[in-house]
Amino acid sequence: MRHDMGSGFDLLVERGFVSQSSNDDGLRAALREPTTLYLGIDATAASLHVGHLVTVMMLAHLQRAGHRPIALVGGGTTMVGDPSGRTKMRQLLTREEIARNAESIKAQLSQFVDFSNGRALMLDNADWLLRLQYVDFLREIGRHFSVNQLLQHETYRERLQSTGLSFLELNYVLLQAYDFLYLYREHGCRLQIGGGDQWFNILAGVELIRRVEGGAAFALVAPLLTTASGAKMGKTAEGAVWLSAAQTPPYDFYQFWINTEDADVGRFLRLFTFLPLHEIRRLESLTGAELRSAKEVLAFEVTRLVHGEREAERATASSRAAFAVDTVTLSEAAEVALSLSTAQLAGGVEIDELAVSAGLAASKAEVRRLVKQGGVSLKHAGEGAGHRVSDPHHRLTQADFEPDGLLLLQVGKKRRRWIAATA
Repeated sequence: MRHDMGSGFDLLVERGFVSQSSNDDGLRAALREPTTLYLGIDATAASLHVGHLVTVMMLAHLQRAGHRPIALVGGGTTMVGDPSGRTKMRQLLTREEIARNAESIKAQLSQFVDFSNGRALMLDNADWLLRLQYVDFLREIGRHFSVNQLLQHETYRERLQSTGLSFLELNYVLLQAYDFLYLYREHGCRLQIGGGDQWFNILAGVELIRRVEGGAAFALVAPLLTTASGAKMGKTAEGAVWLSAAQTPPYDFYQFWINTEDADVGRFLRLFTFLPLHEIRRLESLTGAELRSAKEVLAFEVTRLVHGEREAERATASSRAAFAVDTVTLSEAAEVALSLSTAQLAGGVEIDELAVSAGLAASKAEVRRLVKQGGVSLKHAGEGAGHRVSDPHHRLTQADFEPDGLLLLQVGKKRRRWIAATA
């Protein structure tokens, strides 16, 4: 699906992607013609997480509006480490670790951006940064930056006054700015997008292009998202929500979105789906129990984008089964069930161990604390509210699973999993 070319910038504004741009009017005019733009993502982990999705969706929307995206995996800049928003230096990775992470990230980006027939480019800045001659780089690029200018950046200034700032990290903004200059020269790239924490770094690239080439380039950053309650977007009690199925299973990924706060549903539908705005307005107008259906649409659409249609359908069915009060069969609950054998249940399995194994809590201590607060319960399929667990060392045996071999374990208000007893 392609949008009207002239609406590219305005579309991003309407969907809530725009926090700041270096020149609203100039960028709006530039995006009336096919424009090459880029998003850089450092290869610091083997997977992207939910926090990356805002800028990745920006990239995808701009491609759908007729522009050419460059997804730049930072194999080179990762070797330095971006200090933005950090109170201490990042752990340095080996070149082998960075290369493995970069390959995984490239595969995930392909879920959102169409790289066929030259419609988008996938590049790695290690291809040019690792070839730089240091003295030549300082003479060509370094002379355009002053230490005073760099220390205007909040992260650099605060780090200098607290834990200290390494010379290695001080070079990061120069390398990112050089990336923009390189892509401007080699691919005609005129726009860099990123998160709000990248504003200083992206503007440095815009200014470098102006100084070195006399060219006009643009910066555009998205807001750093928090939920309506002020929590950091993409973080849970168990940690980051990853796009990798190995790190965050599709069901857990789906549950993260189904548990969206009511006040965030419309905003997240605009940011994290391709649904048309008129449909989003209809969904966000729902109230009370009907709002659950809007959350289901959100959860399904984002899970489908990340894990595919089949996994989204399975996660939807499993979620409905986990929250249903009518009879649920083992096959319906299979996607969320942790299976325990007769041998495992012979001596009993403690509730805290079971909850951690099922991915419902980060530690046994957390489970025991919630038990004491009345926050852990068990129920059979077809049962109403079930019953609370009062003993933090309660052991489940085969008898607890009779007659149908299924129990729904709930830890806290929203974390639920079907547990199955098998022969």
